[in-house]
Parts: sequence; structure tokens; C-alpha cells
Amino acid sequence: MMNYRDLYLDTLLFGAPAKIPFMPGGPRESTLRHWHQQGLPEGADYWETLQQELDVSLFSGYLAYAPIDSRMRPLFEEKVLEHRAGHYIVQDWMGAITEISDTYDYTYLRNPKDFVTRKWHKFPVETRADWERMQERFCVDTLGRLPDDLTEWAAGIDRRQTLVSLSVNGPFWQLREWCGFENLCMLFLDDPAWVREMVDFWRDFVSGLLSRVLSITCIDRVTISEDMAYKAHSMISPAMTRAFLLPTYAHWAEQLYAAGCRIIDMDSDGDIGELIPIWIEAGINVCNPIEVAAHNDLPAFRRQFGRKMAFTGGVDKRAIAAGGSILDAELARLTPVIRDGGYLPGCDHGVPSDVSWPNFLSYCRALATLCRWR
Repeated sequence: MMNYRDLYLDTLLFGAPAKIPFMPGGPRESTLRHWHQQGLPEGADYWETLQQELDVSLFSGYLAYAPIDSRMRPLFEEKVLEHRAGHYIVQDWMGAITEISDTYDYTYLRNPKDFVTRKWHKFPVETRADWERMQERFCVDTLGRLPDDLTEWAAGIDRRQTLVSLSVNGPFWQLREWCGFENLCMLFLDDPAWVREMVDFWRDFVSGLLSRVLSITCIDRVTISEDMAYKAHSMISPAMTRAFLLPTYAHWAEQLYAAGCRIIDMDSDGDIGELIPIWIEAGINVCNPIEVAAHNDLPAFRRQFGRKMAFTGGVDKRAIAAGGSILDAELARLTPVIRDGGYLPGCDHGVPSDVSWPNFLSYCRALATLCRWR
């Protein structure tokens, strides 16, 4: 019997699935607001409406995230420190002082509900003393990191149908949250020993948390959140990535594969071409979202890396917004990779508000055909 878990694993492990999981990409808050003005009935669930429009029944309830909490405990108090000239100065839950438009509030810093630009003023780890205090917030055995009923939760999952997943921050992502981007980049040069100390701490914290989860249930997929590339290059050099980060990736990969995990998915925006060989070396076998505007060329990646790396995403959001012949050309560009396998196509990030509801429907009809749902 066909189920989402089998289709997902068969697709990304270069099998021969009957269909490719249909994952076109999801809207943010502002996108949905526009869609309700463009034909999506007010109050209607876009996913249910999409299935009706496509006249196809898609999987629901197919993905289960292990209920673990890898965030700092306790969190910092979220509060508005100042309101001036149309902006809030906010202390967020991670202890950073940030500035955002007063169109939003600090809950938009907690969850990716929309595309929110912010400016950082201060970060929680600027000195060694800050670092000592920060470590106290990341004890693996802090009460509440794993729910008391995790065993019951795991037993209640239909493992034949459901893909069990979890997500962790990568070391670059986590250190950037602690220190700030510019400060961290300078530390790589000025105090590499401290950087290694923080990376090793994060490696061991995540590994300890994984050990506790994996002793109770099997995980099918782990996503590593690791935004570390600009529009045209990685944020640190491949040499630095290999020296400072590769050992942590490889450590987690070895632990996860030994426990039966099948997919380790690296999530990084930006131009990731020079990072993919390092991720392959570490044992990572999927990456996303393959942003086209950042010069990622998925057919070229397939020619270069063969079946050493699978991908999700990769459909240019600008082409979806344009629709028509531009969208047709974009999907034709990706069709050989879809047919080759190891690729689950979808929007190359969250679906932005310039993608209209009619154009999203047209894109989904074409994508559903390519993925063999229609």
C-alpha cells in the first residue's frame, strides 16, 4: 500500500516511487492575506481548497515531529524596550536586542510567520563570562526537554505511514545566534580556540539529546538548520567550514545512521555550491531549499555530484510569481532532475506574497502532473 513515508524515502534515496510527494511550498501570513483577496475563500484552509481545485486527495497527517525542545532553558524574557519612529527595540527570547517595524510584534521573531526584516543591536554572548552563563541554559537533562509521555507518543505513531522527523540547529547557526554574525566571523580569526569550544559544546549537547530520543524511538529524518551562505558565496570559506564544522556534522551523521535514520537534510539559504562537497563528505544526503536567485543550478549540481546528494525545493519563486511561459520554462529546466530521482520539487523557500493565488494554483497543477498525482 502506498504511503507518504515510503514515497518520501524512495524519492530521496533514489528509488522508484509510484509518485513523488507533493510538497509545493507553503505560504507565509502576508501571502495568505493576499490569497484571500484573490479567490481563496475567506476562512478556507488553503491546503484543503488546493486539493479540491486539483481534484486529488493528498496525504495529511503524514509527518510527525518528535516533541523535543533544544532551545535554551530558561528562555530570555521577551519584551519591548523602546518604541520610536515606527520601530520597536525588542529583547527576543534568545537574549538578542533587535529592531523591527512596529507593523509586527516580537512574536514574529519567535516563529517564521512572515518575512520580517530586522536589525540587531546586541547579542547575548560577547564575553567569556556571557558564554559561561549561556552554557547553563543548555543542559541536556533539564526538565521538559523531552516530554514525560515520549514513549507513549512514539508507540502511537503508525510507523508504516508516518515519517518521523526532528530538527536541530547546526553549529554555525547556533553560534551566530549566540554571538552575532559579524562578531562570530571575527572570532574565527581572532579566537579560533573559543569558536572550537562553542562548536564542541553544541555538538555534545545535540548528540546527548539525540541519544535520549533515539533510545526511545527511531527517527527517519533529521533536518539541520544551518543558513550559512550569501547570494553568491558561503559566509565562511570552505576551508573554515571543513576545519570547524565538518567534524560536528560527521559526528551527528554517524550517530544517526547507526540508529537507523535514513535522511539527514541540510537546510541553508544562499549559494551552497561550494559547501555541498563538504556536506557529502560529512554524510549528509539531502539539502534544501536550493534558491535559484542565489545562483544555485540544480541540473548542474546533479551533473557535478551525481547521486551523492538529493535535493528538495529548487523551483524559482520568481517564476511561480510570473506564471505562464516563464513558469513552464522553469519546470522544463527541472524535469530531467525530477525524472532522474533524488529530487522532491517545490518552491525554493517560503511562498512570498507576490505569488498570486491563481498563479499558485497553476503552478500546483503543473507540479502535481510532474509528480504523477494527476
